Amino acid sequence: IHALGGFKVQGKTPQAAQTLLDDARAVETAGAFSLVLECVPAPLAKYITEHLEIATIGIGAGGDCDGQVLVYQDMLGMYSDFMPKFARRFADVGTVMKDAFAEYKSAVEDGSFPSSENEFGLADGILENLK
Repeated sequence: IHALGGFKVQGKTPQAAQTLLDDARAVETAGAFSLVLECVPAPLAKYITEHLEIATIGIGAGGDCDGQVLVYQDMLGMYSDFMPKFARRFADVGTVMKDAFAEYKSAVEDGSFPSSENEFGLADGILENLK
């Protein structure tokens, strides 16, 4: 994302597609056991997968890669400000998290957390023996 200037689909031109295939083959030749294809058009990801011996893992590369990965923050809906096109939200944990953080902040501010049940005790006489 930082090297490419954002979420950008890769391999959209003939030259870029050839470069991806060449790079994938070079990674395989170098001894990798797998590679990740991210933000690659599905037909190109399928072609690369079919022309390599090593496994391909797709993230935003269609269903024909050997495996799939999804960033758990996207999958759980932890952030609401951005969602990559290739991601799917399977839960809305972000709302639960925001509510929990707000409740924690309030409990710290009103002094109800931590309470004695959240503290560790010390045996009698320990403090008296400190020098």
